[in-house]
Amino acid sequence: MRARQLFLVSMIAALIAMPLAAQDRGQRGGAPAAPAMTMTIAAFPDGTDIPVKYSQAAPGAAPGEGTSPAITWANVPAGTQSFVLNMHDMDVARNKTTDDQAHWVVWNIPGTATGLPESVPKGAKLADGSFQISATGQVYRGPGAGANGPKHHYMFELYALDTKIDVQPTADAFETRANVMKAIQGHILAKAVYGGLFRRPQ
Repeated sequence: MRARQLFLVSMIAALIAMPLAAQDRGQRGGAPAAPAMTMTIAAFPDGTDIPVKYSQAAPGAAPGEGTSPAITWANVPAGTQSFVLNMHDMDVARNKTTDDQAHWVVWNIPGTATGLPESVPKGAKLADGSFQISATGQVYRGPGAGANGPKHHYMFELYALDTKIDVQPTADAFETRANVMKAIQGHILAKAVYGGLFRRPQ
């Protein structure tokens, strides 16, 4: 009799556990996770040297400027309304602060965009409605690390947002960048990062 009771108890426990286990499997791995958003710069592989063409050292480049590289991205999350691109030099501190160099901040890129073309023109507002700024001005600022020091690390960070942000360019690129980064908090759906190295040729 006791054996029968134990059998019934174990069967009931198994029946209770079955739907819970199935539910747990659905929560943990039923539907595959969406692929992460990616960013690619065809001009150089991630983590390698940035060609001189896209730097301040390029022949014919205006002081503090350069040709911006073509950038593409994929696996954009559903609900993306705009993108922000932040390019910065991790090895330059500004005026003894923790601010690193602002090489290119582009915001309110349309959510339907799949990239930026090579050689984005100057100007605070671009044809697609997005804004841009850098420490040089309303233009892409190419890498410019000195020839006698170590290579600098330049990071391109792309943020997919669930909104467009209400930020206007100011006269100060660092203030503008701070305003942009503050405005995107709570609206980031995904982030992709791509890096390059640069030192002026000897």
